[in-house]
Amino acid sequence: MNIHEFQAKQLFRDFYIPTPEGIVADSASGAIAAATKLAGTSWAIKAQVHAGGRGKVGGVKIATSMDDVAIFAEQMLGQRLVTKQTGALGLPINAVLVEKTDTIKREFYLSLLIDRHSERLCFIASAAGGMDIEAVAAQHPEKIITVMLHPAAGLQAYQGRQVAFALGLQGEQIKALLQIMANMLRLFTEKDASQIEINPLIETGAGALVALDAKINFDDNALAMHKDIIGLQDTRQEDAKENKAKRFDLSYITLEGNIGCMVNGAGLAMATMDLVKLKGGEPANFLDVGGGTTTEKVTEAFKLIVSDSNVKVVLVNIFGGIVQCDVIAQGILSALEQAHIALPVIVRLEGTHAEEGRALLHHVAPNIIAAKDLDHAAEQAVLLAGGAA
Repeated sequence: MNIHEFQAKQLFRDFYIPTPEGIVADSASGAIAAATKLAGTSWAIKAQVHAGGRGKVGGVKIATSMDDVAIFAEQMLGQRLVTKQTGALGLPINAVLVEKTDTIKREFYLSLLIDRHSERLCFIASAAGGMDIEAVAAQHPEKIITVMLHPAAGLQAYQGRQVAFALGLQGEQIKALLQIMANMLRLFTEKDASQIEINPLIETGAGALVALDAKINFDDNALAMHKDIIGLQDTRQEDAKENKAKRFDLSYITLEGNIGCMVNGAGLAMATMDLVKLKGGEPANFLDVGGGTTTEKVTEAFKLIVSDSNVKVVLVNIFGGIVQCDVIAQGILSALEQAHIALPVIVRLEGTHAEEGRALLHHVAPNIIAAKDLDHAAEQAVLLAGGAA
């Protein structure tokens, strides 16, 4: 689960990680009130969306007057911000963060995440922080510092100094960085985060280290233990279909193609989408109905697929192991009846109760097409979607 920058910064403050003074606002008048309360002569107006790269597309602006504060807030609020991380539709801007600005002497990158290969937490840092950190990592990997944490020992002082020296910090700054890293680790473990990122961590004109930006992702599997974190969720920033899928315990991800896919098992789902691509088509979604599914879940899964206006054909690929093919067939029929679906439905059933499933679908509706095998199913789906298999 993702949260907004202003929410992440409040967690930072709770764990004694320094941030700029800031107030969130949902109107131009609220932004003016926030700037007035913060005082100063300039303020950063920052669009609050669950995406990075805001500064490159007008999502972060510096105001030097109250008129600027009002104008920038009005320009952002109610609009959709499109960045490299949002897709073409962008994300709605329902709030802005008004922050008091400070002199920036240097910008660093600092993050804490789980390294899946070593199965350990690791800090990643760079003296080349800022908006183009991805380019730095790709073009100058030698500028990226990685420190692995032993699961029993945790963060050691020498590791913090290693990062500090690599960033060119001195004196009290080294102590400040060690404290920030220790508090990031405490926040990460206490709240079951999956990533904490500060980009940039700045050195101010006075030499202090301050988290100018904040991004925190949380482990969905641990949310049940953190009601305070669940309360930070903003569903307006998330795909409505994906949220609905979660209520029925379905694994669903929206994609940009026109072939809706319903499969059981993540591996088989990936293979199905790969085959669709190989035949010249584009999947509209990833959807795993799971092993212990029910007719109700299959019905809701089908409704989710066809609720996407881009979908021109539905490809059902089921290998019955735990799940029974006749249950899938009943769900398909239920969805066709409830949603009045006229789209072509390509069905490939194999495994447990496959014959019973095929019998249920046989000659029931002209838009249900039985496939001989997966290869044939993918070819039919691509052709009916307007592609060339």
